[in-house]
Amino acid sequence: MVEEQIRARGVRDPRVLAVMGEAPRHRFVDPGLRHRAYGDHALPSGAGQTISQPYMVARMLELLELAASHRVLEIGTGTGYQTLLLARLAAEVWTVERVESLLDRALPRRRRQPRVAGVRPL
Repeated sequence: MVEEQIRARGVRDPRVLAVMGEAPRHRFVDPGLRHRAYGDHALPSGAGQTISQPYMVARMLELLELAASHRVLEIGTGTGYQTLLLARLAAEVWTVERVESLLDRALPRRRRQPRVAGVRPL
């Protein structure tokens, strides 16, 4: 995924490439879609939302130019996948989600990420 979809399209930030390669994307995808978790496409995540395609996530992260000392406020926790990546790139992440069913699924994943300071419903 990293070589063919992300680096090949011009993402060069070594930290972003590293976290994209390490993050278990399949854990953030519906079990019935896990075989497609690393494909070059967005996938449904419930409540009419999607988990963005890996390249788009990597490009957004690269454009943020995060330093390890930064604190991040994420609006829209979704599956928690990007929250995980942000937590691996920044010192602290706060995230909010307005869709309760998405928040309910993201909360157990968040507890495994020590630098995610808080998940809050809107």
